[in-house]
Amino acid sequence: MRRLVIGVSLMFGLLVFGPVLINTYTSWLWFVETGFENVWATVLLTRFALFAAVALLIGGALVLAMTVAFRARPVIVPSARTPDPLEPYRTAIIQRKILIGIGLPVTFAVLCGLIGQTNWVTVQLFLHGESFGIADPQFGHDVGFYAFQLPFYRFLLNWAFVAVVLAALSNFTTHYLFGGIRFSGKSRTITGSARRQLMILAGILVLLKVFAYWLDRYTLVSSTRKEPTFNGAGYTDIHAVLPAKLILLAIGVICVGAFIASIFLRDLRIPALATALLVLSSILVGGIWPALMEQFSVRPNAADVERPYIERNISATREAFGIGSERVDYTDYPGIGTQPPQEVPADVTTIENIRLLDPNVLARTFSQQQQLKNFYGFAPELDVDRYVVDGELRDYIVGARELSPDSLTGNQTDWINRHTVYTHGNGFVAAPANRVNAPVRDSALDSTSADSGYPIYSVSDLASSGRDQLIPVAQPRTYYGEVIGGSNPDYAIVGQNDDSEPREYDTDFTKYTYTGSGGVPIGNMFTRLAFAAKYTERNILFSRAVGPESKILYNRSPRERVELAAPWLTTDSNPYPAVVGGRILWIVDGYTTLTHYPYAAKATLDSPAPGTPAALRNDIAYARNSVKATVDAYDGTVTLYQFDNTDPVLRTWMNVFPGSVEGKESISTELRAHFRYPTDLFKAQRELLAKYHVDDPREFFTTNAFWSVPSDPTVDEDVRQDPFYVLVGDKSSARPSFRLASAMVGYNREFLSAYISVRSDPDDYGRIEVLRFPTDTLTQGPQQIQNSMISDTRVASERTLLERSNRIQYGNLLTLPIGNGGVLYVEPLYTERISSLQDTSTFPQLSRVLVSYRDPSSGGVRVGYGPTLAEALAQVFDPATGAVATQPGREVPSESPGSGPVVPEAEGSPVVESGTESSGFGAATELRQALLDLRVAQQSGDFNAYGAALEKLQQVVDEYLESGG
Repeated sequence: MRRLVIGVSLMFGLLVFGPVLINTYTSWLWFVETGFENVWATVLLTRFALFAAVALLIGGALVLAMTVAFRARPVIVPSARTPDPLEPYRTAIIQRKILIGIGLPVTFAVLCGLIGQTNWVTVQLFLHGESFGIADPQFGHDVGFYAFQLPFYRFLLNWAFVAVVLAALSNFTTHYLFGGIRFSGKSRTITGSARRQLMILAGILVLLKVFAYWLDRYTLVSSTRKEPTFNGAGYTDIHAVLPAKLILLAIGVICVGAFIASIFLRDLRIPALATALLVLSSILVGGIWPALMEQFSVRPNAADVERPYIERNISATREAFGIGSERVDYTDYPGIGTQPPQEVPADVTTIENIRLLDPNVLARTFSQQQQLKNFYGFAPELDVDRYVVDGELRDYIVGARELSPDSLTGNQTDWINRHTVYTHGNGFVAAPANRVNAPVRDSALDSTSADSGYPIYSVSDLASSGRDQLIPVAQPRTYYGEVIGGSNPDYAIVGQNDDSEPREYDTDFTKYTYTGSGGVPIGNMFTRLAFAAKYTERNILFSRAVGPESKILYNRSPRERVELAAPWLTTDSNPYPAVVGGRILWIVDGYTTLTHYPYAAKATLDSPAPGTPAALRNDIAYARNSVKATVDAYDGTVTLYQFDNTDPVLRTWMNVFPGSVEGKESISTELRAHFRYPTDLFKAQRELLAKYHVDDPREFFTTNAFWSVPSDPTVDEDVRQDPFYVLVGDKSSARPSFRLASAMVGYNREFLSAYISVRSDPDDYGRIEVLRFPTDTLTQGPQQIQNSMISDTRVASERTLLERSNRIQYGNLLTLPIGNGGVLYVEPLYTERISSLQDTSTFPQLSRVLVSYRDPSSGGVRVGYGPTLAEALAQVFDPATGAVATQPGREVPSESPGSGPVVPEAEGSPVVESGTESSGFGAATELRQALLDLRVAQQSGDFNAYGAALEKLQQVVDEYLESGG
């Protein structure tokens, strides 16, 4: 029986702790492979030390409280007349006093230790915290006190509370079970020992509450009482809550004295009265008094009394998120052009580089046209980057052709094939963002025009490595990537095997053996056994595909690798590939964040990585893009670069993990040229700039001057428009400038209020430019422009025809400031043939381009629409002069204050200008469209459509003749 119990216990322990030990061992191997073993060791030792400290604190408090209570138990003489109902429990406990006296504290100690070890970040920040050099405006402490020290003090206080509360409960229970406290019958007795011990514990508990009141004063600077108006301590916090904390602190000290006095005076009424006083004071002074002040003194005069605290909030938020005057330039912008774009060199550059390809739309197009094999694929969202080709800087839509394990089918899914044959992707694919294959006119209506409107690819892979490549890649094989390490991550076993022959698929005619430095060697049986258990796969042990020189590649997602190497970073949701030094590198933006920053507003970084700690995932009060990380697509090498030398949070983490982050001087010029401003940070900053561009506290309080992020006009869901990367002309030099930009509209309105762009150029990286539009004249925003463009007669009529056999998808609506004050909107229109096999046989192609520009002379919005950008622009601008065209485009009246909403002209109505010639021109335009509709209906073979087109043609001919044509 004893052997059976031991065997079952060992089996249970193996099931519980076996996976933990295996994961710990395999994690250690991964960190050794990547060179970040110091990170693994530091985190593990810190967690273990915290576990031990918290466990000893809780376990020791319980053992001490139970021991002193047990030793002070009174002698109980059994009575036959009144049997004690607790006697059986006392007997059972005494028989197992060692098991209970040790087992119960150990159980609580282990549970609390497991919870406490998760606070390793708090401890390390406290031990290595740097100074910010900025004092908070209320108490004068350095911001580092709130970021690094205060959370640690709260951590200590919280666990002290837990220890004392558990000790008090265990002490009280022990006294009750062994007669120190009795409630039976009419007798209410408590022994002197029990009274003294409980009073000491209660006094310690109140003393801890006194310390809590002291620390609570500092948490006021991060108060959320005034949300959503502003963050931080307001008038009520400073003039009511803060004094209340000090008053309660003083009363708490009196209570501590009362509990100590009760030990000697043997009168429980004294601590009872003191406790009642503390509770009553906390209600009156800590609750009712601030509420009354807020209701009757602050709210009626909020704009005035909250003024200094709003100023603090504005200043702190700008500092915490890097949107202060030292990084943000504001310029007043008229919203209507004052100069023909062809006369402005920067505008010429902007128009030449207008991006027509949308990376969010064309992933399937890339896959279908550049997939090559069914087991290759591209990320669901492509990326935008820039390269110097033929001496010119151009932006490209880029993607790595990766292995897609989920796309393997049939015998390809066999374990040998999946994990040892199909191991890597092949190549880097790029397409100029502003060019497509020249479309045939009306190709969207002609099913035979299959080659137009698609990207012009520049491919660097094994097949093209011998030819001249626009973007040369010496090693195109990709073993690490977003697709390989995606939602269903996979591992690969590479390197020399027992067959001594290459096994990995490379091309249809060649096999390959991995020679990179990445991967964990699994030549010895113990390591193979560990990974066989990790993946529950016996083939790792017995397959001849695994040899003495074999390696296993795992954790293959670039973002995941960076997060493992730097668990203190929050990573951007959009890594992107870049060719640097002939190798494909994944560039991952890393953020240092804080949960609290005195008086700063809270923001959220989009799309956090799975498993990110809550303190780093949501409601952050500080963010810096201080780290640029790269992951080599071939060997998985992770490199962290210090990108912001002034960030005290990064310096603190570099103190915690010395040597894990390379200095800024280590960044090569070629790599630096591919850094781009990250989207997640920009989204948070534009949300904050929508409010915190306001300087005057009173105006801030009224929200009158606030902005909003516009809704995305190209989707049906109520989602906000994503920022977009563009290559535009620099106003000072006319050179191309790569930027991340976003339009901003009025607060809960759709009129354009601002245009925010941030530079990614090496010289001025991170410089934010804000163009502020006037409020006395209204400039149409993205949603309104979208409505104007799609309601255009030409667009509406052709869309009706297109939707019969195509799915229509609008690309990103680009907002481009040009013309020394004007705004050009450009939007690509993609079509996709309707097919029952749409996911595998159809994909989007660029069919039309819509543009819109406000006429400086009339104030109306002109719409251009054509199969090419040049044709669409020619309808808005005169090709010869660059001035706004007077005839071709369709004009929509611009709204002015008080004029009511814009009402587009009814579909089919001609554009009527003053004078007979303009009227005739409008009728002629209608005639041309009717002829086009007739031709399309004839080609389609639809007799109903053909008859309707004939009737329409006759009607337009009559109107044309009546107009003098």
